[in-house]
Amino acid sequence: MRPVLKFGAATAVLGVATVAALAAWPVGVEPEPIELVGDIERGAYLARASGCIACHTNFEDGGAPLAGGAPLPTDFGTFYPPNITTDPDFGIGAWTVEDFARAVRQGIGPDGAPYYPTFTYPFYADFSDQEIADLWAAFQTVPPVAENAPSHDVVFPFDQRWGLKLWRAAYLDDPETEPVDGQSEMWNRGRELVRGATHCGACHTERNLAGARVLDAVFAGNDALPGGNDAPSIRSPDLIAGGWTVSNLAYALRTGITPSGDAFGGSMGEVVMYGTSFLTPADLEAMATYLLDSDVAGIEMAGVNTTEGEAD
Repeated sequence: MRPVLKFGAATAVLGVATVAALAAWPVGVEPEPIELVGDIERGAYLARASGCIACHTNFEDGGAPLAGGAPLPTDFGTFYPPNITTDPDFGIGAWTVEDFARAVRQGIGPDGAPYYPTFTYPFYADFSDQEIADLWAAFQTVPPVAENAPSHDVVFPFDQRWGLKLWRAAYLDDPETEPVDGQSEMWNRGRELVRGATHCGACHTERNLAGARVLDAVFAGNDALPGGNDAPSIRSPDLIAGGWTVSNLAYALRTGITPSGDAFGGSMGEVVMYGTSFLTPADLEAMATYLLDSDVAGIEMAGVNTTEGEAD
């Protein structure tokens, strides 16, 4: 065999071996047993805050709650959220609470395969065992739907799930929901919600060519959302310059009505309708408090008066 052919054959064998190794490479960690008793009401509240209903219900086609199927068009193809009802064959009815914990916090299925980051699991990584138990208890009350959601229609090479392991190694980051010393309880609660469950940064942050959030641009806005939508900057200076206050921002998150009397449209309208409108006034105030005095790198807004000029 000629040297060039030998090199080509060796390269091919090496490539196949590399792919095989990546496919076999385990990701994540095995969750510890969760034996806590979950609270259904707390779990339902957290599910609303986290966008589970909005994402996993095909409202346009009259789909059953949490049965999946609502298309999410992206540059990589169209993704379809799965059925997460209690059906044992088409949903998550055959899962254990540990399977559920691994999926929610790590983005890994019971079979060990990684989920696409269209599932906002990176924001849920800090959920406590009690929060997982609460969510699990709430999901057990969902009627089973014996219907499979469509398969993702994703172009090559993004249809190769083993490649997601490389994506995770390069881009998976901590949601930074931990309390910050010296900040108020309300501010820290807002931080926990905004950076965690309500995952505001998923839409309001620019993405790179690999579909990962640009961490230097957290909350700075995104004009290339799926479906042709865009999300403005929600950084503190921009919100304040736009006339937002703690009061009218909390009001908008509850009603969808802006200080000018306009209404949120597009994906933000859905966020309010199916998510934030169900949150308590205290949590909405906490979110607004944090957003108007955010700890995004390079932004110092402490001491700025954000309570005057209310428009609601």
